[in-house]
Amino acid sequence: MRLTAREVAEKIPVKLEGDASLELVGVAAPERAGAKHLIYVEAAKHAGRALQSAALCVIAGEGISLPGKTVLRSTQPKVAFAKAAGILLEARPIASGIHSTAIVAPMARIGEGVGIGPYVVIGEDAHVGRGTQIGTHSVIGAGCWVGENCKIHARVTLYAGMRIGNDVEIHSGAVIGADGFGYAFDGNAYWKFPQAGIVEIGDQVEIGANATIDRGSLEDTRIGNGVKIDNLVHVGHNVQIGEHTVIAAQTGISGSSQLGHHVVCGGQVGIADHCTLEDQSIAGAQAGIPTGKTIRSGQTVWGTPARPLDKFKEAYAWFARLPELGERIKKLEEKC
Repeated sequence: MRLTAREVAEKIPVKLEGDASLELVGVAAPERAGAKHLIYVEAAKHAGRALQSAALCVIAGEGISLPGKTVLRSTQPKVAFAKAAGILLEARPIASGIHSTAIVAPMARIGEGVGIGPYVVIGEDAHVGRGTQIGTHSVIGAGCWVGENCKIHARVTLYAGMRIGNDVEIHSGAVIGADGFGYAFDGNAYWKFPQAGIVEIGDQVEIGANATIDRGSLEDTRIGNGVKIDNLVHVGHNVQIGEHTVIAAQTGISGSSQLGHHVVCGGQVGIADHCTLEDQSIAGAQAGIPTGKTIRSGQTVWGTPARPLDKFKEAYAWFARLPELGERIKKLEEKC
C-alpha cells in the first residue's frame, strides 16, 4: 500500500517531524531498505544504521537525532513500527471465493465475502463469519462457530463444536479440539475418561503452526482475547488462559492448569497439571513447574523445579562452581 508519511503518522498515531508528503510503500531493515521504505530505531546506539540507510523515513524514540530524515517520533518505536507495518504491508489472501473442490455441507452457514480454498471440508451446522479465509485442506467440523475476518491457513483441523472468535489467525497444521489425555486406571488397564467439552477461543488470538489445543473433559478449554501462542505449543484439556498472554514454542501446558492475563511463558516451559500462573507472572525458558504449584502475580521464575529468579541465579552460580569446590574437598580429604 502507498501512503504518505502524514497518513501513516495519523493512523498509528505518532508525531511527525519532516516531509509530510513523503511516499511510503513498505517496511524493511535499515540495511535492506529503499528510499520509500519505513525503518525504525529503538535506541540511540542504532542511530548510525538509520543514518546510513537509504530509507528517508524513520520511526524513532524520543531524543534520537536523525538529521536529513523524516522522523515519526514515538515513545514505543517498536510498537509503532509494528502498527505501521500492519497498514503498509498487504497480506496475500489465503483463499478467494469458494473453490470448486471444497465440500461445504448443505446446512453450513457461510458469511459474506468468505474465502474457501481447495479441498476444504466444512461440516453440517458450521458457521463461518463474514470475511474469513480458510486455506487448502483445512477441516471445519460439524457445529463449529468461526467468527469474522479470521485467517485459517492450510491443513488446520477444527474438531466438531469448536468456538473461534473474530480476527483469529490459525497457522498451518494446528489442531483444535482433539481429545485430552485423560484416563482412569483400574489397577490393570486404563479407561478413557470422557472428553466431552469444547475449546473456546476469543478475539484477536494467533495460534502458531502445529500447535494443539485439546477440548475440555467435563468442562471447556478457554483461550482469552489477544492471546498469542507460538508454533508447537500444546494446551491440555480444561486449561484456562487469560487475555494477552504469550506462550513461546514447545511449551506444554497440562490439563486443568490456569494462566492469568498478560502471563509470559518462554520456550520449552513445562507446566504440570493443576498449576496456576497468576496475572503478569513470567516463566523463563525451559522452566519446569510441578503439579499444583502456584506462581504469584508479577513473579518471575526459572529452572526446574521453577523457583524465583534471584534464587535460581544464586543456585546456578553455585552449580557452576561445583568442579572447583569438588577439587577443594578432595584436597581437604587428602590432608585428613
